[in-house]
Amino acid sequence: MLIIKIGGGAGINLEGIITDLAAVREPSLIVHGANALRDELADRLNMPKQVVTSVSGYDSVLSDEAAIDMILMSYAGLRNKRIVELCQRHGINAVGLTGIDGRLVQGARNTGIRVREGGKTLIKRDFSGKPRSVNEPLLRLLLDNGYVPVLSIPICDEAGFAINSENDDIVVSLHAALRADRIVQLIEAPGFLADPDDERSLLAQLTRADVERHEAQASGRMKRKLLAVKRLLEAGGAGLVIADGRGRTPLRDALNGAGTRIG
Repeated sequence: MLIIKIGGGAGINLEGIITDLAAVREPSLIVHGANALRDELADRLNMPKQVVTSVSGYDSVLSDEAAIDMILMSYAGLRNKRIVELCQRHGINAVGLTGIDGRLVQGARNTGIRVREGGKTLIKRDFSGKPRSVNEPLLRLLLDNGYVPVLSIPICDEAGFAINSENDDIVVSLHAALRADRIVQLIEAPGFLADPDDERSLLAQLTRADVERHEAQASGRMKRKLLAVKRLLEAGGAGLVIADGRGRTPLRDALNGAGTRIG
């Protein structure tokens, strides 16, 4: 079982990834982002995203109703269906889904994000939350019959509302249910970098202790991503690779030793 997390940056080579996937002979599942597309559409529609930083140092996109509409247009709509189209063109029988389809990913709505503004601590409430479970029978039905699920946000909250969530956390929940043999995360960098501003500073191998040390030093979205990596390691049982999604053969390179091995 292979889980592929495709970043949402503009430089990601989707064609190359899906071409590589066509040669993979094991059940596979794709989780994808679309942040660059979302930002592009938001600018065109004059609906810029709002990013807030919690008092604990984590950055989040404030997800009001307009932001959820933007997610449905960009993630669940254009990006998801274009990836499914690419899969079909390469002989992969893909099915595009969000977390709200069949309650595929069930989450819990956040009670609020504690932020500091103007010297005060405020609670920002929105349509966002964390995944708590996945509809394993539905995923197994698809995987066992040769389909490749292509999954995006939003996920489903307790009352059936569409909510935003982090793909890193969704991958943790998917792995907990499916016990993937391998997880590949394809990003806009050669792998995990010792210096985020220097692509030559690739770390080819990280241990759990390394991840915990870097998490303690990180801030913003990187801190959140490292926390999710730590949870994947705690779940055990998967070979985790973070590799470059921009090359000519991104997935093949990642499976053949490129990027950062974690564990």
